[in-house]
Amino acid sequence: MKLHGIRLDGSVESNNWGGYAVTGKAFTDAKGSWLVPKANCTKTPDSYAVIWVGFDGYSSPTVEQTGTLIYCNGTSAEYYSWYEYYPQEAILLVPTVPESPGDKISAEASYNGSQFTLTIANETTGKSFSKKSKVAAKRSSAEFVVEAPSSDTGILPLSDFAKTSLGQDFTAVNDTNYATNGSVTGPISDFGGSVKEIIMVNGEGKDKAVPSALKTDGSSFRVAWKSE
Repeated sequence: MKLHGIRLDGSVESNNWGGYAVTGKAFTDAKGSWLVPKANCTKTPDSYAVIWVGFDGYSSPTVEQTGTLIYCNGTSAEYYSWYEYYPQEAILLVPTVPESPGDKISAEASYNGSQFTLTIANETTGKSFSKKSKVAAKRSSAEFVVEAPSSDTGILPLSDFAKTSLGQDFTAVNDTNYATNGSVTGPISDFGGSVKEIIMVNGEGKDKAVPSALKTDGSSFRVAWKSE
């Protein structure tokens, strides 16, 4: 995550993330779900947005993550499932787990003491994929995030995704936007003071993507696109 600053309400500003993270030690599971939004590529051509769940990246150099990629190829929207054991390159799951606007996606990052497993499933189509890997990682956070991805040239333009809805209240996928570490198993809100609300801003501090407050289930929220 590229940190921008801290607001008076305690929320974190980031140049490339919007959503929620929970911090701690020895995370072993993170589960998320969301609805694939429809991108307005006429408004934001040649742009990108990713929605993902995973471990690390908040305050560590590695990330174990899987999710949805929105790519505005010119003014045409393309949607992909993907996974990444960063700093290794992200892998697109074409055509293993195709995605379309409105599809219900669930995803999980888990650790069993020796290796990680990343799993993504399109609950609408029934297609799924898992990838195991042994990598060195801190497991110091779990994330539920919309991101403006980066390339060698820096942060890429953020696609206008309007809004995306994450968590059980919106997807009816049980126990999602949940995490497990050495002391807590439960929804985002169960992590108390370790919950980080993250607002994506541009270099001038203008909001780009903003999460809502958590709903009463303690896990579900929306992220709204504001600007590029």
